Amino acid sequence: MRFVIVGAGGVGGYYGARLVRAGQDVTFLARGAHLRAMRERGLGIRSPEGDFTVPVRAEEDASRVGPVDVVVLAVKNYDVPSVLPVVKTLTAASDRPALGGTTAAVLTLQNGVDSPDEVASAVGEAPVIGGTTYISTAISEPGVISQTGTLHRIVLGEVFGDTSRVSPRVQALRDTLAGAGLNVEAVADARVPLWEKLAFLASMSGFCTAARLPLGPLRESPLFREMFQEAAAEVLRVAAAEGVTPTTRPEDVARFMEGLQADMRPSMMVDLLGGKPLEVEYLQGTVSRRGRARGVPTPVMSTLYTLLLPHARGLREA
Repeated sequence: MRFVIVGAGGVGGYYGARLVRAGQDVTFLARGAHLRAMRERGLGIRSPEGDFTVPVRAEEDASRVGPVDVVVLAVKNYDVPSVLPVVKTLTAASDRPALGGTTAAVLTLQNGVDSPDEVASAVGEAPVIGGTTYISTAISEPGVISQTGTLHRIVLGEVFGDTSRVSPRVQALRDTLAGAGLNVEAVADARVPLWEKLAFLASMSGFCTAARLPLGPLRESPLFREMFQEAAAEVLRVAAAEGVTPTTRPEDVARFMEGLQADMRPSMMVDLLGGKPLEVEYLQGTVSRRGRARGVPTPVMSTLYTLLLPHARGLREA
């Protein structure tokens, strides 16, 4: 199967390298020092599961990629609009995709629930496959991706059209990814896992980032536990109002939070402290906006959104 990775950072670089090692045809789109390092030395993975380096094909210009079967979109949410022309070019250039469509499929791996609609606005609904991933990776130096822990999991499925069963193309993609040794689950309706992850991530990232504290000190307060569960409940109520029925309950989200290590620091908090842009519009912001549109109150999530919004563009504290 022919893949192109749009966003060869921590997530895209890791999964792409695993696919290369399994013998799949993969092209990485990258820029700058990371691109040069991949071309000169290959792409290295540093992981508790074992280190390895693979030679890769890396390009800066999407027009040089040629036909592909799957576009893996692995950029941050706030970068999606800027790469939509690239995604459109890649899907239009594909012929006889292995997944049976008329164009290449586009697998979205962003946090939150917005990216499938954003991609569909550029290429139409048919190519889009929704996905969410659980992994902790980052570029540690140009050409090298470092993984913290051993968790790597992808859940993928349809988001448009028939979401009553696992589609043949989703199953085929799942099997290819699993063949690379990845932990992958195919589902009928990807909107469910997308909203379920959002219930946890928007809550945890919101509280920790607003407080500038890891999870442990916050968790010492019974009031925090109560507010955390209510924040998760708000997200799940908005999901239900949008026609999505998560199987996860607010207490399940809170119980998962309770089991995490005390020094857990969400990436949004790390980004804030580093002066980097935040995904606040796509986490707390989307819950607040969608709740208002559907008449669902979201007081906790909207408060977190208000506190974090001034830092959305990476403004450092005075």
